[in-house]
Amino acid sequence: MELMSETAEQRATRERKRLLFDAVAQVYHETRQEYPDQAVRWILETASLDEGAAVLEVGCGTGQLTAELARLPLRVTAIDIGSTMIEVARRYVPDSGVVLAVSSFEQFAAADASFDLVVSATAAHWIDPDVFWTRSARLLRPGGWLAIVYVGEVYDEPLRSALRDVWVRHSGAWAGSEAPTPSERIAATGLFEPAVGTIHAQRADLSPERVMNLERTRATYLDYGPENRESFDAELRVALSGLVAVSATIRTEVTMARVRRQQLR
Repeated sequence: MELMSETAEQRATRERKRLLFDAVAQVYHETRQEYPDQAVRWILETASLDEGAAVLEVGCGTGQLTAELARLPLRVTAIDIGSTMIEVARRYVPDSGVVLAVSSFEQFAAADASFDLVVSATAAHWIDPDVFWTRSARLLRPGGWLAIVYVGEVYDEPLRSALRDVWVRHSGAWAGSEAPTPSERIAATGLFEPAVGTIHAQRADLSPERVMNLERTRATYLDYGPENRESFDAELRVALSGLVAVSATIRTEVTMARVRRQQLR
């Protein structure tokens, strides 16, 4: 497959929506999933990172993955476009020398071949696709790795279908099923060796309140007008009514690829 450039409308939508999380940074931190130790270990082992290796985290949010990386003997730089997201991250990420900075990836200042690992956790889709892949490759040292991580909740039935129906009624679509996979996107760039991946799944019971607040941190919801938000909230409360706990599978998917040496100058 070939990489498809964004339309002007898609670009405008992405650039607008990626700024919305800053308004709900604290709720985002309290409700979004952490990244499991097994997935983090797999990333480090796959990339064969030595002590002191330089890691760039792109779109760190409020530090869910950053906190895990901060406990390791690595030199971590974590960036996010949201100033409030970074402010919250500074309160929760261990004070271990991690550099937290407010910056978009597109505007991030760093020399080529500065990092051994570039990782983006549930954020790569918010970066300009004409920039993300090529810039990641240029920032990596010879033998360096790119890691794309996604974590999400798969609710048990009947909530899963009920929630899908609520989203469809308010947004007109159920997003994500036809999007290219990270492996397909990586292959299309020609900048990296063949991708490898792993999936980690664990069961969890979430409170209805957490599910309510979690769904209200989605960019699609944050982009709704007041009337649409109020209607969505009412329908979600009905779907959650009577539940003491919401059972779900927390699914973490990691895709990694090593930069091709001939791409480096």
